Amino acid sequence: MCNRVAGHSRILMKDNILEKITEAVGFIRTKSALSVHSGIILGSGLGDLVEGMGVEAEVDYAEIPHFPISTIPGHSGKLMLGTWNEKNFAVMQGRVHYYEGYSSQQITFPVRVIKALGAKEIFLTNASGGLNPDFKSGDLMIVEDHINLNIDHPLRGKNEESLGPRFPDQHQVYDKSLISKGLEVAAKKNITCHSGVYVGVTGPAYETPAEYRYLRMIGGDAVGMSTVHEAIVANHCGMRIFCISVITNEGNAKASFIVSHEGVIDAAQAAGRNMALIIKELV
Repeated sequence: MCNRVAGHSRILMKDNILEKITEAVGFIRTKSALSVHSGIILGSGLGDLVEGMGVEAEVDYAEIPHFPISTIPGHSGKLMLGTWNEKNFAVMQGRVHYYEGYSSQQITFPVRVIKALGAKEIFLTNASGGLNPDFKSGDLMIVEDHINLNIDHPLRGKNEESLGPRFPDQHQVYDKSLISKGLEVAAKKNITCHSGVYVGVTGPAYETPAEYRYLRMIGGDAVGMSTVHEAIVANHCGMRIFCISVITNEGNAKASFIVSHEGVIDAAQAAGRNMALIIKELV
């Protein structure tokens, strides 16, 4: 009985989120002591968004203790620390997804690490399918709210009060001032950019026509397989959040289409420059 209890204690200690964060940050600090102000997570096909960044350190996810490893084409799986537009950033070139087999706690662990590196705000990017019939492929959408339809929740389980409250409020997950300024920047630069509600789903299959109709009926303007878990955790730990999507396909009743991952990446890369212009102005 004592051995079983002792073994259980070791498992709990090994799974302690604070210890994991400390180990990951400690390793990253052996590569760079840069004081980070902001984080960026780059979605499918958007790995080159911060082109021109002055990189001080570049680390493969596989090297960082407890970091999940991206297995999807279009996600290079590197953490970069450096300076972009005169501000210090931690940039994830590619994210990991729940559908890859990780838990919601694992896929949001990098957000915790970015926060622990000093980031006070985080910029989330993604590729998404348009639900709003006014949205066209190649348009951008700044996320003003989300609907979480994922089957798991990243805050499920024991809460670590030093990271955030047990029951975080979500009335204003996405920073209103950043949303307003982002739309102003897009208008000034003649970039087609909407604001709307992002629906987060588990994936990895793309939606059926009936599912697209349903997601639109419940208030969605765009749908994707990422981001929502990250936003929940970033909000939990008190970060300012800005999220912007590239509409890579038109999932609405008027559109006739076949969706492929290759097509999503191509559309995201084509719109990446406009997204970069907006984020650069914000930072």
